[in-house]
Amino acid sequence: MGHLVQITMVLALGACASLGSALFAQEVAQPAQGAVSIELSSAEEIGENCKLSFVVTNGHDKDIAQAVFETVLFDDAGQVSRLTLLDFQNLPAGRLRVRQFQFPQACADISRVLINGAQTCSTAGLAEGACSQGLTVTSRTKIEVLG
Repeated sequence: MGHLVQITMVLALGACASLGSALFAQEVAQPAQGAVSIELSSAEEIGENCKLSFVVTNGHDKDIAQAVFETVLFDDAGQVSRLTLLDFQNLPAGRLRVRQFQFPQACADISRVLINGAQTCSTAGLAEGACSQGLTVTSRTKIEVLG
């Protein structure tokens, strides 16, 4: 009888772990079908630099060979502090990718990140604007992300 209880508990724990993993995967990225999602996952101080880590999901049914987004960083006063291009490289269809970028400023000096639009979106078989249309942006940090 004791073994049956142990087996049942192990199976229940396994089911909970599987469910938790599935829920986490859903929570990380829920791009609209046929759209790209960009999530600011973390902001980390590296010396005098700020490293921003993004989780990107291509919700299209075809790969994106290269995605470069014009991005604006705002300081803590709400003023534009940097206009730059972030190269998210290739984005396989239906897959998560993590991309990291370092900026020569403290993370506390970045209040918002604006994804201003796709500067480059190289695709085969997708409509023009595939990187920007339906784009969803989110943040897990104190830094607000707009798109």
